[in-house]
Amino acid sequence: MATEVSLKSRVKEHWEDEACGIRYGEENGDRSRYFRQISEARYALEPYIPPFADFKEAKGKRVLEIGVGAGADFQNWCRYAAHVVGVDLTEAAIDLTRERLSLNSVPPDTYSLRTADAEKLPFEDNSFDIVYSWGVLHHTPNTRQAFAEAFRVLKPGGKLEAMIYHLPSWVGWLLYLQYGLGRGKPRMTAREAIFNHLESPGTKAYTVGEARRFLTGIGFSGIWLSTKLAPGDLLTIKPGRKYSSPIYRLVWRLYPRPLVRLLGDRYGLNLLIKAKKPEDKG
Repeated sequence: MATEVSLKSRVKEHWEDEACGIRYGEENGDRSRYFRQISEARYALEPYIPPFADFKEAKGKRVLEIGVGAGADFQNWCRYAAHVVGVDLTEAAIDLTRERLSLNSVPPDTYSLRTADAEKLPFEDNSFDIVYSWGVLHHTPNTRQAFAEAFRVLKPGGKLEAMIYHLPSWVGWLLYLQYGLGRGKPRMTAREAIFNHLESPGTKAYTVGEARRFLTGIGFSGIWLSTKLAPGDLLTIKPGRKYSSPIYRLVWRLYPRPLVRLLGDRYGLNLLIKAKKPEDKG
């Protein structure tokens, strides 16, 4: 338990320092433009997010987003849902999302935001029609527990929409080449490389079979899974600080993106999930 608490603290520290997506916004004083740039980059890099989320389906429904980041998806949920609740482990993400919504004149009675732990959601059972989480639940130490919490707070017949990281993937292989073979550790696995070196510490990735098994074990039905190439697979992502050296800039320039695209989504990092909480039989 102490190890999980320590790891969660490190995860929180990582994302407090750089909320998801903010590297794409230019800090020039125009905050509306800043948030617009973040949204534009998000949907240009991962154009499958809007059709996957299908924000319009939230009309008249209660939605929970776990991990709001800089609020791009949350703002879209607010356009359609009867009420949207957003939680994040970090205060930075909550503050950014609140600022975004205020700048865009989103009525404050249509949403609520708060810090919360995905493994211990502060909501009653059967509270939401949709639970949505994009690229978040693989960061918490007990990912299965986070999905179990999503199941608990869904209403019977409610829908889960989530993305977690996938193996095998190009990102996993790239990290293995860098931190395994590149550092004389050939026995390191791609899973270990992701755990130790992708974004916040302790990041996990799952095969399609592993994801299906733990979702089924929790009680989800109607499970649909699909893999997609992520910006990291294609190195179209804007490099973070640790990848700013000349050698990494050369790698970004020479990377064989046409070949990766030609081979398709089978080895994509993003594992898209849709599943339902079964209706009450009574």
